[in-house]
This record gives sequence, structure tokens and C-alpha cells, in this order.
Amino acid sequence: MGGNEVRSRIPQLRLDELLEELQARIDAARGTRDRVHSLLEAVLSVGRELDLTQVLRRIVEAAAVLVDARYAALGVIGPDGESLSQFLTVGLSEEEIARIGPYPTGRGLLGELIHRPEALRLEDLSEHPSSVGCPMHHPVMRTFLGVPVRVREEVFGNLYLTDKRGGEEFDADDESVISTLAVAAGVAIDNARLYEEAQRQQRWLSASAEITRALLSGGSRSEVLELIAQRARDITGADLADVSVPVAGTGSLRVELALGGDTAERLGLVVPAEGTLSGEAVAQREPVTTLDLAGDPRLSGGPRLFDDLGAAVAVPLGRAGGLVEGVLLLARRGGEQPFSGQEIGPLLGFADQAALALELAERRRDAEQLAMLEDRDRIARDLHDLAIQRLFATGMTLQSAARLIEHSGASDRVLRAVGDLDETIKIIRSTIFGLRAREDATGHGLRARVVRVVEQAQPTLGFAPRLSMEGLLDTDVPAEAADHVVAVLAEALSNAARHARARRVEVSLRATATQVVLVVQDDGVGIPEQGRRSGLRNMAERAEGLGGELELSSPPDGGTRLLWAAPLAL
Repeated sequence: MGGNEVRSRIPQLRLDELLEELQARIDAARGTRDRVHSLLEAVLSVGRELDLTQVLRRIVEAAAVLVDARYAALGVIGPDGESLSQFLTVGLSEEEIARIGPYPTGRGLLGELIHRPEALRLEDLSEHPSSVGCPMHHPVMRTFLGVPVRVREEVFGNLYLTDKRGGEEFDADDESVISTLAVAAGVAIDNARLYEEAQRQQRWLSASAEITRALLSGGSRSEVLELIAQRARDITGADLADVSVPVAGTGSLRVELALGGDTAERLGLVVPAEGTLSGEAVAQREPVTTLDLAGDPRLSGGPRLFDDLGAAVAVPLGRAGGLVEGVLLLARRGGEQPFSGQEIGPLLGFADQAALALELAERRRDAEQLAMLEDRDRIARDLHDLAIQRLFATGMTLQSAARLIEHSGASDRVLRAVGDLDETIKIIRSTIFGLRAREDATGHGLRARVVRVVEQAQPTLGFAPRLSMEGLLDTDVPAEAADHVVAVLAEALSNAARHARARRVEVSLRATATQVVLVVQDDGVGIPEQGRRSGLRNMAERAEGLGGELELSSPPDGGTRLLWAAPLAL
């Protein structure tokens, strides 16, 4: 009886085992179905976005959810292919991120996937040979799963996942799921890039049309340049945009337009072309880029005004003759993306439009100058042919009539009137000479160069400086001294515009028998005690190099008086 009972229970035990195995397979199938469903939802969620930043954020979040990871990150590989230019994280609060410090750049274990772009699973990441440890305040992490993200066969970045919840290790299924997500992520990133590029091209086209309308409607040089710089800054997401123009004969550049940042500090600033990014663009006549505007060892010239800036590009504004009329400089904050070829290409078109604006402004100025000179010549001719001849004839008549006047008092009055007419004729002749002498302002002499520098300073100052010149400046002043005079004048006017807050500036230049003397006086706030002295030091060095001197003083009614002198015999 006992044996029969045992035999009857054996089938029951086998059935229970089969039922348990079946239940386990059903649970596994349900889990697989749920995971596949979650994966599909993640793929759809990632592919639904078109903004690249949102796409990257969704990829990281979806990866963490799919494999139940406590921490997840996506590192974007930079243009050098050796480091990370972007790092997005999930699982860390803002306070934790701030305590940890700067994001990683791709050293150690993170760099392992950069150099060997293939999936990597670890039971304990600290035991891997490439591990370099974690910074202070970084949470302890043990298990690790890394998968590369490719966009059209190019490795875009890597997904990093650590610490699976429940203390478990990442398995082959987790790797398979994340690898599948990485493929979908690559497609989504590519779509977002294409959409972003299409939007950017549309904005470039709209901006180009706007600038063309401004050019054709006769907009001024400053208005068109500001429009070009502002649109380029907006479209590229730059924090700073400057337009600099060469200062003739000095090897320097003057910042004519400044947008973003401390514009008052940069506007009107005169910097050497050598050792600056803008100067490199002038020398090479093509766009020049840097990943670190503040720390690039090539850029040692000029004052340090870009300490918080990183990626930058300088685009020359040229014309058909090959001359560089100016430079457009765009810069981003440190840590932001460098300027790509897709951004620099449209900038070249903008540069052509900017060069056209500069050339049109020059042609308009030439036309206005020609009309003004023609008008002056007509006035001078009329004064000479009509006024002087009639005054001379009247004087001759009065002088003849004086002989016939017997009353001595009346005769003296007539002779005084004749003397007054002679003085009037001299004044008119001097005026005629002055009108015609101003034609030299279109040439290349020192007088003309000084006039141009003063005119160029007017937009920065907000008013026209008063200018007076005396002596044989074009013939007696040596070329080397003339170059220094122009550079010192540009720097002095720049300082008056940026620091003095002046409402009046007077410029006096004269050539005596022994020296050339430049005086620039303003009614501003004077020279601050703690202000930078690099510009003044440069002026003093220029004077000392010629055997001259620089004097600074404060007039009784306030402001600053700068006297720069150099001998004529060098």
C-alpha cells in the first residue's frame, strides 16, 4: 500500500515542477515583452525630439531607465577626437555636480571608450587598468556599462551607465538593450543635426536678405556693420562680436564696433595686429579659429580682455583687390562648442557683405568728398573772380578819390577804408587757400591721415573732435615719426572714448622748426589711479624711441591734457 502511494505522488511532483518551470518562462517572457515595450517607447521618445540638446537629454534618461541604472551619462567627443566636449548626466543633483567640480574631459576609463569604441561591461570599474579614480565628493560607483553612439559610422559619443539598482551586475541583455538604444540614438541625433542645420541656413538666408535691403536702402556704414555683427552673433550663439579695422601705417587694429560683454572696455581699443586672433586673420586673409581665446599661446598681444572666453573665430572682411578692410571676431564662453565648418561657411558670405558695406561707405564718402571739393572749388573761384576783383576795384577807386578830398579827416577815413579792403582781400585769399588746401585730406600725407583718424573716432566718441594743425606736417615730419603720431592719436582718442566720458575733445598738431607736437585735451573724468596703463606706456615708449617725451597733466577746469613730442631730426 505504501509503495502504491509513493508511485501515485511521483506524477504530481513532476507536474508541479513543470508548472513552476512554465511559470518561470512565462515571467521571463513577460519581462522580455515589457523590456521590449520599454525599449520601443524609449526609441520613439528619443526620435520624437528635433532639438539636439533635448535629444541628448532624452537618450541619457532612457538609458538609465532601461537597465535600471542609478547613474547615467552621455559624453560627446570633441573635434580633436581625443576628449569630451560635452557631458550630460542623470542621477546627480545640481548641488552634487557643483561639489564634484568640472565635468570630465575623457581621461581614464571614460577615455577607454574614446580610443576603443566598443561595448564594455565591468563588475568593478575601479579594478580596470585605465581607471584613475574619482574626484573628491564623487559618489562611489562599482558596476559599469559603456556603449559607443555612432552617427553615420562616425563615433559621436559614448553612453556610460553605473551602479545597477539592487546591487546586480549589468548582463548581456542590458548590453544588448543599450546597444539597440545607441543605434536609435544615432539616427535621432542625425535627424536633429539636419533639422538644426536647416533652421540655421534659413536664419542665414533671412539675415542676408535683411542686410541686402539695408545696403540697397543706403544704410550708413555703422548701421550695416552693426546689423551684420548682431545677426552673426545671434545665429552662431556667440557671446561677443567685434568688428576691428586696420589703423593705416601702424600695424594696429582699432575696435570700431563691439557687441556683448564689456563693450565700453573694448570699443575704440587699439591693439597690435601681431599676437591677436584678428591680426592673424588679416595676415592670412582667411578665417582663423581657436579653442581657447584666453589661453591660446599664439595670442599674446594686446590687453587681456578675454579671460572668460573659449572658442572663437576671426573672419577677414576683404574686397576684390585682396585688401582686408576689417575683421569680424566672434567668441563663446569657455567650455562651449567650438565653431564648426557649417558655421564658418555662412560667415564668409557675411564677411563679403560686410566688405561690400565698407566699400559702399567708402564710395559714398568719396562721392560726398568730391561734391564738397567741387563746391569748395566753385566758391573759391567765385570769391577770386568776383569778390576780390570788385573789392580791388573799389579800393582803387577810393584811393584815387582820396586825392580829390580836401578835408583831412574825410581823406584819412577813406584811406582807412582802403586799408580795410586790403585786409579783407587778404582774408578772402587766405580762405581760398584754405578751401583748396583741404583737398590734400584725400591724400596720404600726415595731415590726411590725422584727419581720417579724427573722423573715425567720431562714431565712438559720439561727437566730432576739434582739430587744428600748423606747420609743414607733410614735408618736415619724417615717415617714422608720422606713423607714431597717427598711432598715438588713435590711442589717445580711444582712451577718451572708452574711459574719460568726455563731451569735448580738442586735438592740436603742429610742426615747429625742431619738433612735432601733438596735444589731445578732453573735459572728461581724468585718468583713474587704478586704471590700466598699457596704452599710456606704449605712447611713452614711442616717444622715448624717437628721443621725445610724453607729458600728462590735468587742466584747472578738469579733464586730461596729453602732450606728445618728438624731434624732427631722427
